[in-house]
Amino acid sequence: MIVDLLRHGETELGGGLRGSLDDALTELGWAQMRAAVVEGGPWTRIISSPLQRCARFAEELADQAGVPMQLEAGLQELHFGDWEGRSTADLMLTDEQGLGLFWADPYAFTPPGGEPVTAFAERVLAAMARAYQAHVGERVLLVTHGGVMRLLLARARGLPREQLLQVVVGHGAVHRLHCAADGRFTEAA
Repeated sequence: MIVDLLRHGETELGGGLRGSLDDALTELGWAQMRAAVVEGGPWTRIISSPLQRCARFAEELADQAGVPMQLEAGLQELHFGDWEGRSTADLMLTDEQGLGLFWADPYAFTPPGGEPVTAFAERVLAAMARAYQAHVGERVLLVTHGGVMRLLLARARGLPREQLLQVVVGHGAVHRLHCAADGRFTEAA
């Protein structure tokens, strides 16, 4: 299965750790996503996070392309708990130690009240396994979040877990992966 990963665009409530917050795209966010797919496709289907910053664009594109679209809860962003909606600059003032531990190894430190990255990884990889089983041989557009894309790209690149947050994924970024039956991912140029 070939998967084109697309990160949502800029959101109305701005930067920071959006996590499970369900804010909408700005006009710039819509433009970022539309520009990202101009040269893309054709896809046989679109799979999206159910959060509106992904799902509304996925619905629009599926209608335009005439392909099926489905929502997949397993592709939602990491839940940041008490850190949701807060910027890293703010967290540097209120929880510098926790933020430092999280950036050093997100698998070893969970934000207060948040989802452990190990559970997040299991959830995302289970969603990818379901997609593979249902759509093997297809070319799929996956509309999702920065954390999901970082996780999949880090695995494809063979990076150690401590480097997860060093993977750069901007708003409206597109990356292609080849998914194998054994659950491995390779990044395509």
